[in-house]
Amino acid sequence: MEMAVSPVKQGALSLQLPITQPDSIKNNAEFRTQLQELNPEAIVVVGYGRIIPQWMIDLPPLGNINLHSSLLPKYRGAAPIQWAIASGETVTGVTTMRIDAGLDTGDILLQREVPIAANDTAETLSPRLAGVGAELMVRTLLDIREEAVIPQPQDHLRASLAPILRKEDGRIDFSQSAPEIYNRLRGFQPWPGAYTNFRGRQLLICSARVVEHSAVRIPGTLLVDNNQLLACCRASVLELLEVQPEGKKRMVARDFINGYRPQTGEELGVA
Repeated sequence: MEMAVSPVKQGALSLQLPITQPDSIKNNAEFRTQLQELNPEAIVVVGYGRIIPQWMIDLPPLGNINLHSSLLPKYRGAAPIQWAIASGETVTGVTTMRIDAGLDTGDILLQREVPIAANDTAETLSPRLAGVGAELMVRTLLDIREEAVIPQPQDHLRASLAPILRKEDGRIDFSQSAPEIYNRLRGFQPWPGAYTNFRGRQLLICSARVVEHSAVRIPGTLLVDNNQLLACCRASVLELLEVQPEGKKRMVARDFINGYRPQTGEELGVA
């Protein structure tokens, strides 16, 4: 809970680059003057999360170049990495694009695909995309300067949205299949996670896996089989490997079973 310097700022300081950190830019006359005096050929925008004002879009002759963590036009919006995993995608990537007045709607410059592993989470995939994206941004700037890249308009009919995550997105719906729930658990790390209720209190599912089991019951009920803690989903079963009861520490399923004595048939998700 302490203020910390971002890696980008650390890098700029080490290179003795000038830094300005305006609270906002839309109607910031001082910041606008600073940029105009720099007279940039291009402006790179990464991870900003807000609409760029038209005056800034119009300023550099080579445009405002954005790095987006998806293969546009898929997963436009604030959480493309999380929603790609949560949707069960096996391939994603990074895109450099020219910013226009819309939300991730500008012309595509370059793209690179990145595979999503079966056990990837948003936390493990993000650094790989960042590394590929940094290299792609350098390549994009060089190609733009040499006029070696042709901007391609997006096919808006193929667009999908990746809206900002809400706490409610992490609530488990056991009417979904176990693979669907597992994908959402992977995608929504570290926040909002995947959670349900057990005996009227929140239960965070920290890790899980899809398993084959013959005794599939009503979705949302527990199945306790020796030291296995199983949650019945739609026509499938999810084994809960690690959980965290409300107000308690994270624990493996065996410790949860020994401490809370859950019974086969008990319901999950009941407030």
